[in-house]
Amino acid sequence: MHVKTIRQAPFGTAAIFWAGDQAHPVVRRILLPQAERAAEQAIRRIDPKATGASCAEIDALARSISAMLSGKSVRFSLGLLDLESCPPFQQVVLRAAARIPCGQVRTYGQIAAQLGKPGASRAVGNALAANPFPLVVPCHRVVRAGGQLGGFGGGSTLKRALLAREGVGIGETGRVLGCDG
Repeated sequence: MHVKTIRQAPFGTAAIFWAGDQAHPVVRRILLPQAERAAEQAIRRIDPKATGASCAEIDALARSISAMLSGKSVRFSLGLLDLESCPPFQQVVLRAAARIPCGQVRTYGQIAAQLGKPGASRAVGNALAANPFPLVVPCHRVVRAGGQLGGFGGGSTLKRALLAREGVGIGETGRVLGCDG
């Protein structure tokens, strides 16, 4: 496997793990940004044999992730992602989350209802908690019922910062303003 790192102040270092060759790259995982040392340790833990490499498509994805972290509205394609490595229900949830526009949020319950499974809020949350492609599949745009932030693999501070950069208001109590879910 190969790894392409993305250094983005003030968030730290993110990484794209990919396989295949330069003509046919496949993204296997995206590491959320974190402090440089922590990122290096996480990269070694995920794949100690990962080699630093890139190609035009991976470079373009890295630029898009960097732009997104800078607060720009970016529309990602899911074409490079190895979604087939995920269970079928998770694939459906990830595709639904990927359709949430920048600057908007949905609740776990809203996604479950959209998928025709109104009682599956917890299953949606579990599928997003195991999202191997954060940022590209913007699970940070999914919140708890009532607009509470809920969990996020990068922590609540990163989730709050990402939403704020996208123009999503968050009140003093941690509730997303204008969320009617």
